[in-house]
Amino acid sequence: MTKPTKIKYSEINLFQKDLKRLLKKYRTLEEDLETAKRNAIELYHLKRIDNQSIFPIKGFCTEIVQICKIKKFACKALKGRGSKSGIRVIYAFYSQTCKVEFIQIYFKGEKENEDRDRIKKYLS
Repeated sequence: MTKPTKIKYSEINLFQKDLKRLLKKYRTLEEDLETAKRNAIELYHLKRIDNQSIFPIKGFCTEIVQICKIKKFACKALKGRGSKSGIRVIYAFYSQTCKVEFIQIYFKGEKENEDRDRIKKYLS
């Protein structure tokens, strides 16, 4: 079995709403998300390099899907904070199809943790 070389990305509607709302405050988010795809998601899932930025969320991972949180997310709009920007991204990774679906993006200053109900709904 060959290792996949490319991840297919998509997002749920609620994620798009989160992103749209956060973009008003943090204008670089779309660009920052592209960087996170390369420097976190693809390193972790394709190259198996753990740079301590991605954490599987306990209780939501199965053989089919891994629900993960990106904790180290560099946001250029939050100057001087580097990868400890406080932006969190929740996504589902499907290893069989090499697909990532973004579920939630939030700023830790506004919301302490991921929306576990949203994840449960997403999985059902």
